[in-house]
Parts: sequence; C-alpha cells; structure tokens
Amino acid sequence: MLEQFKKFALRGNVIDLAIGVIIGAAFSAIVNSLVADIITPIIGAITGGLDFSNHFLPLSSKVTAGTLAEARKQGAVLAWGNFLTLTINFVIIAFILFLVIRSVNKLMHREAEKAPALSKQEQLLTEIRDLLAKK
Repeated sequence: MLEQFKKFALRGNVIDLAIGVIIGAAFSAIVNSLVADIITPIIGAITGGLDFSNHFLPLSSKVTAGTLAEARKQGAVLAWGNFLTLTINFVIIAFILFLVIRSVNKLMHREAEKAPALSKQEQLLTEIRDLLAKK
C-alpha cells in the first residue's frame, strides 16, 4: 500500500496541483493586499471614509457596544456591514482575476500565432506519426 501511495503522490498531476495551490495562495495574498491596502482606501477617500464593516443589527437587548467586535462579545448580532464589505471585496478580487486571466489568455494567443508554419516535410512526418499512433 505504501508503494501505491508513493506512486500516486509522485505522479506529475499531484505535483502540478500542489504547485498550483501554493502559487494560488501566494497570488491570493497579493490580491487581498491590493484590495485592502490600495483599492479600499481609494474607495473610502472617494466616499468620504464610508466603511460598512462595523455596521450591525443587535439581535439581543444586551448588545450595547459601538463596534462589531465588542458587540459580538456581548451577544448575537446581524453583521450586515461586514457581509457587505466582504461581498464588495469579492467582486473587486473577481474582477482583478478576470483582468489577469484575460491578459494571460491574450498573451498565450499571440504566442500561438507567432509559431512558424510547418514545412512540407514536417507536415508529412506529423501525418506519419499520427497514422502510426492510431495502429
């Protein structure tokens, strides 16, 4: 069983997936910083410092705090402002990822167009290879 696991873990797909997850986590940190440190302050400056993250609706009469963190300690709250803030952040992150992926796809498409056309000899060799693969 150990051999089977070793064979599975060392296959290319698993290693590629692990690399993708690590790169994705690093990219996520960069995008989160972009949103939190650059885009959100700009939006706050444009809207006069509007920040929904501390807006909440107390669900208990015991909740008298002014901040969400303190209110959560006192009892149940409906943190609608925090939800709205996270939703806005998600939309911003999704749009940035869309722009990045679109740029990468355009770059890949340009590279594919730059590939030189096959010579007659290369075309024939490709056809022979494909015919041999079918057998």
